[in-house]
Amino acid sequence: NRVWTELIHSKKQVLEEMCKVILPVNDRGHVDIALARPLIEEAALKSWQNHLAHEKKYISKGETLVPSTQSKLSRVSSGFGLSKLTGSRRNRKESGLNKHNLSSQEISQWMFTHIAVVRDLVDMQYKEYQERQQNALKYVTEEWCQIEYELLRERGLWGPPIGSHLDKWMLEMTEGPCRMRKKIVRNDMFYIHYPYVPETEQETNVVKPARYRRAISYDSKEYYMRLASINPAVFQHTIQESSEGETAHQELEHGEDTIARVKGLVKPPLKRSRSAPDGGDEDSQEQLQDQGSESNSIEEEEKTDSTTLLRLLEEGEKIQHMYRCARVQSLDTSEGLLLFGKEHFYVIDGFTMTVTREIRDIETLPPNMHEPIIPRGARQGPSQLKRTCSIFAYEDIKEVHKRRYLLQPIAVEVFSGDGRNYLLAFQKGVRNKVYQRFLAVVPSLTDSSESVSGQRPNTSVEQGSGLLSTLVGEKSVTQRWERGEISNFQYLMHLNTLAGRSYNDLMQYPVFPWILADYDSEELDLTNPKTFRNLAKPMGAQTDDRLAQYKKRYKDWEDPNGETPAYHYGTHYSSAMIVASYLVRMEPFTQIFLRLQGGHFDLADRMFHSVREAWYSASKHNMADVKELIPEFFYLQELLLNSNNFDLGSKQNGTKLGDVILPPWAKGDPREFIRVHREALECDYVSAHLHEWIDLIFGYKQQGPAAVEAVNVFHHLFYEGQVDIYNINDPLKETATIGFINNFGQIPKQLFKKPHPPKRVRSRMNGDTAGIPIPLSSTCDKIFFHHLDNLRPSLVPVKELKEPVGQIVCTDKGILAVEQNKVLIPPAWSKTFAWGYADLSCRLGTYESDKTVTVYECLSEWGQILCAICPNPKLVITSGTSTVVCVWEMGTSKEKAKSLMLKQALLGHTDTITCLTASLAYHIIVSGSRDRTCIIWDLNRLAFVTQLRGHRAPVSALCINELTGDIVSCAGTYIHVWSINGNPIVSVNTFTGRSQQILCCLVSEMNEWDIQNVIVTGHSDGVVRFWRMEFLQVPETPAPEPADTTEIQEECADPQIGQEAQDEDSSDSEAEDPSMSQDSKPSESQSQPSSSSHRSRVASGRAGAWSADSGSDDSRRWSDQLSLDEKDGFIFVNYSEGQMKVHHHAPVTQAEVRLYSKLKPGYRWERQLVFRSKLTMHTAFDRKDNTHPAEITALGISKDHSRILVGDSRGRVFSWSVSDQPGRSAADHWVKDEGGDCCSGCAVRFSLTERRHHCRNCGQLFCQKCSRFQSEIKRLKISSPVRVCQNCYYNLQHERGSEDSSRN
Repeated sequence: NRVWTELIHSKKQVLEEMCKVILPVNDRGHVDIALARPLIEEAALKSWQNHLAHEKKYISKGETLVPSTQSKLSRVSSGFGLSKLTGSRRNRKESGLNKHNLSSQEISQWMFTHIAVVRDLVDMQYKEYQERQQNALKYVTEEWCQIEYELLRERGLWGPPIGSHLDKWMLEMTEGPCRMRKKIVRNDMFYIHYPYVPETEQETNVVKPARYRRAISYDSKEYYMRLASINPAVFQHTIQESSEGETAHQELEHGEDTIARVKGLVKPPLKRSRSAPDGGDEDSQEQLQDQGSESNSIEEEEKTDSTTLLRLLEEGEKIQHMYRCARVQSLDTSEGLLLFGKEHFYVIDGFTMTVTREIRDIETLPPNMHEPIIPRGARQGPSQLKRTCSIFAYEDIKEVHKRRYLLQPIAVEVFSGDGRNYLLAFQKGVRNKVYQRFLAVVPSLTDSSESVSGQRPNTSVEQGSGLLSTLVGEKSVTQRWERGEISNFQYLMHLNTLAGRSYNDLMQYPVFPWILADYDSEELDLTNPKTFRNLAKPMGAQTDDRLAQYKKRYKDWEDPNGETPAYHYGTHYSSAMIVASYLVRMEPFTQIFLRLQGGHFDLADRMFHSVREAWYSASKHNMADVKELIPEFFYLQELLLNSNNFDLGSKQNGTKLGDVILPPWAKGDPREFIRVHREALECDYVSAHLHEWIDLIFGYKQQGPAAVEAVNVFHHLFYEGQVDIYNINDPLKETATIGFINNFGQIPKQLFKKPHPPKRVRSRMNGDTAGIPIPLSSTCDKIFFHHLDNLRPSLVPVKELKEPVGQIVCTDKGILAVEQNKVLIPPAWSKTFAWGYADLSCRLGTYESDKTVTVYECLSEWGQILCAICPNPKLVITSGTSTVVCVWEMGTSKEKAKSLMLKQALLGHTDTITCLTASLAYHIIVSGSRDRTCIIWDLNRLAFVTQLRGHRAPVSALCINELTGDIVSCAGTYIHVWSINGNPIVSVNTFTGRSQQILCCLVSEMNEWDIQNVIVTGHSDGVVRFWRMEFLQVPETPAPEPADTTEIQEECADPQIGQEAQDEDSSDSEAEDPSMSQDSKPSESQSQPSSSSHRSRVASGRAGAWSADSGSDDSRRWSDQLSLDEKDGFIFVNYSEGQMKVHHHAPVTQAEVRLYSKLKPGYRWERQLVFRSKLTMHTAFDRKDNTHPAEITALGISKDHSRILVGDSRGRVFSWSVSDQPGRSAADHWVKDEGGDCCSGCAVRFSLTERRHHCRNCGQLFCQKCSRFQSEIKRLKISSPVRVCQNCYYNLQHERGSEDSSRN
């Protein structure tokens, strides 16, 4: 009926003409088929027969129909469904079939062909379905593994409360300030890389020479024994696997956004990933170039299994550009794709783009379809990198630099604000397009934001000669360094970054100079030129003997082929092997070293084992060794410790290799070695000569005649532009050249073509004794911690609030302060985030008007909030009674600003969380709780890192040193200091016999190598106290029972166990009241059992920070002999055994240090927190002249460290700054004028008009007669005579006389 209706509707007239009839129409205007059939039947039959005859005639001739000769039926049928039967294609097919009358055999062949096609189609669809299922399974498995890890990790819901000493760690690749990499993360692959092999299997290895022993860790045996005790089958299985050389299942690696180790991720051809809701971006359509290296937004017709790739992208992402790339890390490269989206770019490993623009998984591609980006000769075995998908927001990109890889200009290095940086290599000719693409999508790359190495990215290295830069007064990096605005370390790191040196490429790792030549002294003399290496000469020219041999080699050089020009050195000062040998004790560098060495450690005599021996080898003894240092020698103590307990073998003289042997001036402490080494790098002598070394490595003496003159010529293949690996046709020669570059190193890019200017070093002041450097604490500086006894208080508050002060921020514009339960939002500090309301809501307000802008009610389900922080304008971190640390994302755009979105809930604490702090420089959060622990969380991954155990009370205050990453936690009266990785450094009890708790803490952050830096604590007794980390000599004690040692080293988190008594007794120097030692003993002994189960992290006992063996009777007897004297808040500690007399309020001069630096027999060095000074004016409860004493609730330090700000529970903020004229203006220990109505000397009452005089020494009030005496006060750095009372005058004269006699 439908066909008939359609036919009548469109062709009624044609039909009536053809059949020569008039069709009857009913009432509704329709033609009934039953009535029409008899009228048209005969005519239609005739017409059909004519049509068939017409068709056959043309088919037999093999001609196509001409439209003008179409049959009537064709004319009728054209225009709707029937045309399919009469189309020209059909005619062709029929003509082909009818031409040869097909036999049944041919018909069956065609049939089988058709069946095969269908079968192939179904097979392909089934295969695609299977791959989709596999990918979904992998995705779900990975998600499940992540959930399982979170549940079973240390402090997880079902995990152990304490970590094990068998936990292993590896260096994380994210960078902190000045590009320092200090953080370590869990290494779940350790026991897979170093499995325990039972004795039976080792017997087969006995035949092999000692140098080919397999790399083992002594901890593996215990780990596998524990595993075997739980599940023997697992143990057997693991040994079997390891002996076959297989790797067991790979657990998720922390520190990267991992995707599963997938094989068939995406089938061909992936035309498009998810499009944005607003449709395509027409401007970005570009043509395919360079054999599919670049592709653009492609149509989204095909929805093959691109879901796997889509899953890795952000919601609503629209990919606009795509490039093939290879990510370079250490020795490995991992090929993948670089995708540019709307607001993010992605580096996705494991995929490639074929010539036909299909996206394929590399592992499923046949080799002939895939041309690798990195030449095959450059890859050292299969890549060991995990396949990852990394996402970077454009706004987080700090810098993008063009780079060389294998001496070819084919790479870029991208630096992100969260500390990640990637080195990406491209096909030849593509690199510049990618670089331009980055400049287009990241506008901040061209503005004046600060770079990763601390400089503005667009600042030139050398001074720009343009008129504009002169007028604007923009300083080059070099000029900033010359003026002392940036440190030597910062400048060297910046030059390395600009010269193309990268942590990601071991072949061109950052290079730093050997600084010192003295590795034998007990104390370094940084004013003696003999302490230092000659920075004007390369390492090969440090001794005359070697210099003569190198010159002779250059002079006598002859090359029969004429290909190799003359050179001094055939080895380089920086190569992959040198870097790996320095860092061999740390993962992942141990694995890199083993790969370079063929799977085993080197002979013990050739391993890096002693800093002194390494210096002598590189400067004197070994003709093939001219190596320089790496940056880690100036910030990373872990490189000196064998914390993984590797069997590194024994030297020929029987010395067993373990931790690196340190010079005597390091006092046996890796942390102190790093500090002193950095201090040497920043000292005046090095500052005055560093430009000479820069000339050799980055400057005009690097190449040409100046290099020959400076004896600084290396093999020609080390230099940029000497070789083009793409033009070498001989595959053997190509592989050999690449191998040479890989193994021997590369010369950095030349940055300076003329001599580098020297740094302006401070001139020596009159009256200073020669041989003693001008200390940083000379009177010209205004750094508060150099003048702790000369801090001048503000007589009135600089700011007053209505409630207790909660936070103080010093900005360039002035001092900002907010009440408790409120926090300022960086970087503008114009808004506040407040909590603590009865309805459990939180509020966003403005600082100036205190007006609420937004109320957030979504936090109420997380219970009462007790603490919150805002590390950056996008994040708010809250915590409280829920025991959960909640990380919220605050919308920055107007429509999103009204809501907080929960980004992650971090679970680990078992009681109320009392305090939070975060470090943007090191990307960590630290939370402290009533459960007496702190937990370190990673701010980038929002994941658990480790915990800090051993507090004796709920944690009340936390702070992080943004320069060093050190964490200070306060609990009750105790201060604990930890490294960024949770290793205990030192702790002290501040108990003074009064009821006082620590309520807030702060650290000074200026020149991290400066030993005078302080920890500042604010107490409930209204006193601000200053503490300094110092090395003191304490008696050696007999080693405890072996059983105890193992227990302490393995399970004790706080290697102070057994030493706590001494910590409290011997630290009378830190305490302020003799009653402390008696009061603290009972509580201390009770706390011991609970802390004996704590674990130790990286070689805590070995580091000598808190030693496990100092709690014996000897040390207690010694500490009991300390006599304590407290007068006016100044402490004098007398060591009765002839120990040096320390005035804890006076900085020790260099000469005094040298006098006592020699370690006495029977003593050892121990780091302790030493009380240095205190502030009591206005707030201290025990000062009678303070009319309104109050607890200290907040502390702040100005950016230039010239002022310290103290906030109290009455809402007042007071300021202390360095006095311009010591002794002429008020000091903290001065009694206020209104605090005394009579003279302290003669007790006569002051009249109303009488002037009251302060004794500059004791601070008491005197009349003019009683204070007529004048004297210098050495301990207060008052060098001209000032007014003092009679008693102080005689004491000062007596001290001076005894000092003079001791000198004579």
